[in-house]
Amino acid sequence: MCRKIFIGATGQHCGKTTISLSLMHLARKKYGRVGFMKPVGPKCIEFKGFVADKDAAMFASVFGVEEDIALMSPFTLTAGTTRRYLDKEIDADAPGAIIRAACAELESKYDFLIIEGAGHGGVGSVVGVNNARVAAMLDAPVLLLTGGGIGNVVDAVELNLALYEREQASVRVIMANKLVAEKRAHAMTYLSKAFAAKNVLVTGAFDYSPILADPTMQHISDLLGLPLKGDPGERTRICHNLQLGAASSQIVIDHLDPSTLLIVTSSRDELLVTASALHHIPEYKSRLAGLLIAGHVPVSSITQRIIDDSNIPYIRIAETSSDIFYRLREHVSKIGPEDTEKINLINSIAEKFIDFDAIDATL
Repeated sequence: MCRKIFIGATGQHCGKTTISLSLMHLARKKYGRVGFMKPVGPKCIEFKGFVADKDAAMFASVFGVEEDIALMSPFTLTAGTTRRYLDKEIDADAPGAIIRAACAELESKYDFLIIEGAGHGGVGSVVGVNNARVAAMLDAPVLLLTGGGIGNVVDAVELNLALYEREQASVRVIMANKLVAEKRAHAMTYLSKAFAAKNVLVTGAFDYSPILADPTMQHISDLLGLPLKGDPGERTRICHNLQLGAASSQIVIDHLDPSTLLIVTSSRDELLVTASALHHIPEYKSRLAGLLIAGHVPVSSITQRIIDDSNIPYIRIAETSSDIFYRLREHVSKIGPEDTEKINLINSIAEKFIDFDAIDATL
C-alpha cells in the first residue's frame, strides 16, 4: 500500500518545493519507489508534449520520471480555466475526478507519494479544489509548512488549520522553515508549546540560506523573458547581490559584493568595458556574476565587441536601470531542473535538519 503525504503551506514562498525535494531525497533512501504529484498547477509550461505545472516538470526531469508527467500534473490552471469553470463549461466535479484518478494510478506505481499543494490552503477554491479539499479527497496526511518566527507563524498556522479542519483533512506535521540560525532552538521551543494541544508533530526544516533564496542568472533570464548571452556555463551562477551601477566605474567596481548582478545603463561605455575586462580576473569574477544592460540607447559597436569577446554573462533589456532594479529586488527565486548546485545542497542540508523517520511515523 502506498504511503503518501500532502505538502501544504501557510502562504507563498514558504519553501514547499524545497521541502518536497528534500522529502523525495530522504524517502528514496527508505522506499524503493517514490513519486511526486502537483494536483493543481497554477504555473504551467509545455513539457514533453503536455501542458504541465512547472514544479511537476522539474521533478520529472530531476528524478527521471518524465513518462508520468500527465499524472504528476493532472489539472492545470491555464488561461480561461477559471472563467470556463464559473460559466459551468467545466463540470463542477471534473477537477476532483481528474485529480483522484491520477493519484490512484500513481499510488499503484509507487511505495511513497509526495503531493505538493499550491500556495496557502485556499488556493484552488475558485475551481473547487483548494489545497485542504484536495488533501481530504486524496486521504493524504498533511505537512503544513510555514515560515520562521513565533507569533506570525502561530497566527498563519491557525488561520490555515481552520480550513483544513473544515474540509476534514488531517494535519499531522507543522514544519517551520527559513529559521534564523541563532534563534532556531528558541523558536522551536515556543512553537512546540504553542501547538502542544494540537496533537501534531512540530518540527523544523532549513535555516534561512541566501544560496537557496537567491536567483541564478538563468532564473533572471527566464523571469525577464530575455536571452542570457555570454558563457553558457555560467547560467547556474547564483546572484547573491543586486547592484545599480550609478556611480563612477572605479567606485562601482571597488564596492562590488560577492556574486553581484550589476545593472548598467547601456550608455555607460566605460563601466561596461571595465566590467567585461575584469571578467577574466578570478578575484573579480567571483564578485561579478554578470551584467544586466538596461536602457533604450544602443550599446556602441566597439563596447559591444568587448562585451562579447569577454564572454561575460549578460542580459540586454530596454527598461531603465532603475525600473529593472526595483522589479528584480522583489523577485523570489524558484528552483529549476538545471539548478544542480542548489538541489545537491538541499539534499545535503535535508539529511542534517529533517527527521524523515519522525515525519513518516505520523502518516
